[in-house]
Amino acid sequence: MLDIKDFTVFENQPTFDFKGFLIKILSYWKWFLLSLTIAFVIAYQINIRKEKIYGIETLISVKEETNPLFTSSTNLVFNWGGASDQMQTISTTLQSRSHNELVVDKLQFYIDYLVQGKYNLVDAYGAVPFHVEIDKKQGQLAGNLIKVKFITENEYEIRVPFDGTSVSVIHYSDNSYGTTSVVEGEFVKRYKVGQKVSLPFLNWTLQINDKPGLYKGNEYFVRFNDFDGTVSGYRNINVKTDDRGSSIITLGMQGTNKARMVEYLNATVNMLIKRQLDSKNQFATNTINFIDSTLVAMESQLKQTGDELKSFRKGKNIYDVEGGGAEKFSNKILDFDVEKDAINRKMAYYNSLKSYLKNSVDYSKLPAPSVAGIEDPNIVVNVSKLIALSTQRSEMAYAVKSEKIFRDFDNQMEAIKNVLLENIGTAKSSLEYDLAMVQSKVNQAESKIKRFPDDQQELIKIKRKYDLNDNIYSTFLQKRSEADIVKAANLSDIHFIDPAKDIGGGLIGPKTGVNYVLALFLGLLIPLLIIIVLYFINNSIQNPDDISKLTNIPVIGIVGVNLDQNNLAVFEKPKSALSESFRAIRSSLQFLYKKNNVDGAKTLMITSSVSGEGKTFCSINIATVFALSEKKTVIVGMDLRKPRLFDEFNLTNTVGVVNYLIKDKNLDEIVNHTPVPFLDVIFSGPVPPNPSELILGDAMKELMEELKAKYDYIILDTPPVGLVADSLELDQYCDVSLYIVRQNFTKKGMITLLNNRISREELHNTSIILNGFENKAKYGGGYGYGYGYGSGNYSSGYHEVEKEKSFVEKIMSRKK
Repeated sequence: MLDIKDFTVFENQPTFDFKGFLIKILSYWKWFLLSLTIAFVIAYQINIRKEKIYGIETLISVKEETNPLFTSSTNLVFNWGGASDQMQTISTTLQSRSHNELVVDKLQFYIDYLVQGKYNLVDAYGAVPFHVEIDKKQGQLAGNLIKVKFITENEYEIRVPFDGTSVSVIHYSDNSYGTTSVVEGEFVKRYKVGQKVSLPFLNWTLQINDKPGLYKGNEYFVRFNDFDGTVSGYRNINVKTDDRGSSIITLGMQGTNKARMVEYLNATVNMLIKRQLDSKNQFATNTINFIDSTLVAMESQLKQTGDELKSFRKGKNIYDVEGGGAEKFSNKILDFDVEKDAINRKMAYYNSLKSYLKNSVDYSKLPAPSVAGIEDPNIVVNVSKLIALSTQRSEMAYAVKSEKIFRDFDNQMEAIKNVLLENIGTAKSSLEYDLAMVQSKVNQAESKIKRFPDDQQELIKIKRKYDLNDNIYSTFLQKRSEADIVKAANLSDIHFIDPAKDIGGGLIGPKTGVNYVLALFLGLLIPLLIIIVLYFINNSIQNPDDISKLTNIPVIGIVGVNLDQNNLAVFEKPKSALSESFRAIRSSLQFLYKKNNVDGAKTLMITSSVSGEGKTFCSINIATVFALSEKKTVIVGMDLRKPRLFDEFNLTNTVGVVNYLIKDKNLDEIVNHTPVPFLDVIFSGPVPPNPSELILGDAMKELMEELKAKYDYIILDTPPVGLVADSLELDQYCDVSLYIVRQNFTKKGMITLLNNRISREELHNTSIILNGFENKAKYGGGYGYGYGYGSGNYSSGYHEVEKEKSFVEKIMSRKK
C-alpha cells in the first residue's frame, strides 16, 4: 500500500539523486498499472456512451447578379453592395440571432424527437414516424419529457410524470413562460392520430409521416425546449470564406443527427436567399408602395374631373362648344401643364427627401427618385446606396456588438446625406428656373384662352384638369409596371453549389483515440503527482546514506523487516537473512568492546528516538545471538514507564527491576528463564511513580554489579531517549550504546538531536542500527555495506528463503 513514509526529502544534501528517485518511482509500477487500468476503463465507458458526432457541409457562391430587364428606360437602381461587402454581410447574417430565429421558427427545431438508446436518449429527428403540429398561442410543457407510445397504428398513449402540482409552460407565439396546475404523479391518456390534444400543459395534433414504417408498440419522446436557447445553439454554425478573396462560402455544422443538420443548413441558406432578395428588392418595393398610394389619390381625382366633364357636356351642343380653335389651345396648354406637373413632382420629391434626410435615421423606406421623373445619376445612385447601407445596418444590429462597425456605417451614411443635400440644393435651383419659364408659357396661353366664349373657356378648364390627371395616372401606371417587371426579374446573388445532403460517412467523433491518449496521460500523471508530493513532503530516514549525511556516528548494522509475528526471529529461524544481520551486529559489537578494552562482563544499552522504532525487537535478537554462542546473557527491561518486554515471552510483569530497586525482591527472584539457552530476562515490574529517581539510586548500581558478576552480556532495553531522560542516566553503566533508527519511521530531525546529545557527552560509545530496512528498488537498492544483510541471487545457498506474504496477509499482519 502506498505510504507517505516511502519517500523523503534529502535535507542537507547538495545534489538531487535523480536516478534513485526514478528507481523509487518505477518501484510503484503496481500503482501505475492500477491507475492506467481505471483511466482506460473510464475512457472506454465514455467512448461507448458518447453519441457519434457527424459533420455536414454545404457550399454557396456569392455573385452579384444584374437585372436582365434593367434598361435605360427602367429608371430603378438596385444595389445590395459589392461582392466583397456581401461576403462579410452574409457571414454575419448567418450567425445573427434574428436570422437563426427565423430558421428555427420555420423548422420548429425547438421540438426534440427522441428515442431511448442503449445508454441515453438519442435525437431521432427524421427517423420518428410522426410529427406534431402545435398551437403556438397555447402553452406547451417546457423541458419535460413526454413519452409517446403507439398502441395501434392510429392510437397512441401519452405519459408524463409530474413531481409537483405545477409545471412551466412556454408559448411559442411570443416565447413567454407561465405555469399551470397539474396533478402530482404520472399523467396517462390515449388519443387518436390526428386528434387535437387540448390540455393545460399540452396543445398539439400528432400526424403520421409519409412512409412511417413499422411503429406499433414503439416508444418515443417529445420535448419542448426554450426558443432562445435553441437559437443560441444554432448560431455556432461554421462559416468559412476563402482567404484569397474567392466568392465561395462553406457552411458547416457538427452534431449527432445528420438529418437535422442537413435540413437546417439548406433552410438557413434558403432563408438567406429570401432575405437577400427581399433586401435587393427593397428599392423597387418602396417605389411600388409609393406609386400605389399616389395612384389611389390620382384615381379619385380622375374620376372627379371625369364626372365634372360629363356633367358639363350634358345638355350642350358639344360640337359648337369645342369648335373655334379651342382644341388647339387645349392640347397646347396640356403640354405646358404636364411639363409644369413634372417639375412640381420633382420639387416635391426633393423637399420630401430633404425633410426625410434631416429628420429620420431609417432610410430603408425611401422611394426611387424615378417616381418623380428624376434621372440625375448622382441623386439616384446615392439614394440607392443610402437604402442599402440602412438595411445592412439594421440587420447587423442583431449580431454585431462592435460600436466601431456601426460608427463606420453612420459615417458612410452621413457622407452620402451631405452629398444628397448639396445635390438637392443645386437641382432645386435649376428646377425653380424651369418652373418660372413654364409658368410664363402657361400664362401666355391662358391669356389667349380668355378670348374664347365662356362655355369654351369652361370646357378647356375642365378638360385641362381631366387630361392632366389622366396623363399623370398613365405615367404612374407605366412606372409601376416597370417596377413590377424589374422586381420580378431580380435574381439573388446567393446560389447553391452543393446543397447539404447525407451521402453517408461524415463521422468526426467521438475522438476515441484522443480519449485513450488522455487516459494514458492521466493514468501516468495522477500517481506520479501523488508520488512526487509524498516524496517531497516526507522527512524520514530511508537508507544508510541518509544517516551518513546527517551524522558521523557509525552505522554498525542493518536489520531487515521481520515478516513473522514472533520477535524471536534469530531463535526461530537461525539461518535466515535476518538472523545473519544480527550476527553481523554481534561481530561489530565485539570489535567495539575490544577497541574500548572492555574485559569481563560487557554491557549494552539499546535506545531510540521515539517509541515504535524496534528497540525491544533488536534487544531480544541481539541478546539471542550472544546466548546462541553459549554466552550467559540477560535482557533487562529498563523501560519502567511503558514496559512491553514481557509480552514477547508470553510472561507476566508482576515482578522485575522495580521490585529490586525498592528492595522488595533480590536478583534471583526477578530473573526469568527463556526457551533460549543461556538467555535470561528481567522485566521492569510494576510501573513506579518515580522511575527516574529509582534509576538514580544506589540500588541501580548494585543491580548492575550483581549482573556483571553473573552474566557475560547485559542488554539494557531502555525507553526512547527522545522522549525521556532515563536512558541518559543509564549510559554510565554501559560499555556501548546502540541507537535504533527505523526506515520510513525515524525523522531526520531526531538524528540532529542525537548529535546534540553526543556533543554534550550525554551518550558515550554510541553506534547506530538501521532497523526495518527493505533493500528494494523503491528505497534505492544496492546497499550492501558489508553488514551481512543480503538478498536475491547473491545470498542463494547461504540463507533460508522466506516466502513473501500475500497482500491480504500483510494487511492482516498490520492490523494485528
